[in-house]
Formats: sequence, C-alpha cells, structure tokens
Amino acid sequence: MNQKSQKAAPNGQTHEAQLQLVSFTVGHEQFAVDILHVQEINRMMELTKVPQSPVGVEGIINLRGRIIPVMSLRKRFGLEKTEHNDQTRIVVVEIGGNTIGFIVDAVQEVLRINASIVEKTPPLSSGIDAAYVSGVARLEHSLLILLDLDNLLPSEVVNAVSRMSNLAA
Repeated sequence: MNQKSQKAAPNGQTHEAQLQLVSFTVGHEQFAVDILHVQEINRMMELTKVPQSPVGVEGIINLRGRIIPVMSLRKRFGLEKTEHNDQTRIVVVEIGGNTIGFIVDAVQEVLRINASIVEKTPPLSSGIDAAYVSGVARLEHSLLILLDLDNLLPSEVVNAVSRMSNLAA
C-alpha cells in the first residue's frame, strides 16, 4: 500500500488518493476502519446473550428493529477484559452484506489520510493477527493500525451472523 496512489486532476495536476477512516482505541492501541463500512456508532447498551454463540460474540442488540450481533474486539485481539465505561462504544459495520457491531474502548475521530502514508503490515506479535491488518499509517504522534474487516471475523462468526441476519429478516 505504500505505492504512490495518485489521480490526474482535470487541470493536469495529480492528487494523492485519500482514505477516510473512523479511528478508535482497543487497549492501548489505535485502530481504524474505512468509513464506508461504518453504518453508525452507538453508546454501549445492554446485550442479550445468545447460547452457544461463537467465541467473541458477546450477544445481540435490537437497533431500531434490526437484530445485530455484537463482538468484542478486545476478546478478538486476545486482550484482557475490562469493565465498560462511558467511553465504550459499539461501532456498527457492514461486512460482506452482514451487519455486526464491534465493542471498542473509545471512538477517537473521523480522519482523512493520504494513502501513501499507509505501509505494508509489519510482522505482529501483540496478539493481533496480521491477516486482519491491512496496513499501518504513521501519523504525526502515533501509529494507526488499519483493520481489514473482510478478514477480521472467523468463518464461524461470519456463518453465525449470516444465520442471525436471515432469522431477523
């Protein structure tokens, strides 16, 4: 991803491709997803537990008549569980035609970055599988880990989400 992504403007100048991202924290790290996948961001709400849910699925919520499974990114990343607080959010995203909520510690901001500052994923050792990291952006004072939502969910979660979506339809 570190290639120069440029587009020719009508006046002949080139403009770098921009990424618009929603950034959030999980643990001590800052992550981001493409804003085009994000449907909405909600305060933490009570979850309904579902027996025999796949690992990582914390429960479901009723969001204006839609039943949405909710997954803990802390659990997905192998981090210690913490109590939810007033900063905890559920980021509702669409992945492969399915809607799912991700519990994050806090949502930071919506930001725009040049695609050229995103570097290929380095080898990771902090419990975060490189398969679901699409790249790392060097920001002024920090690193931003870009998540690849298509690879973030284990297949059993994707199948369960599809079944839940079909039941709710």
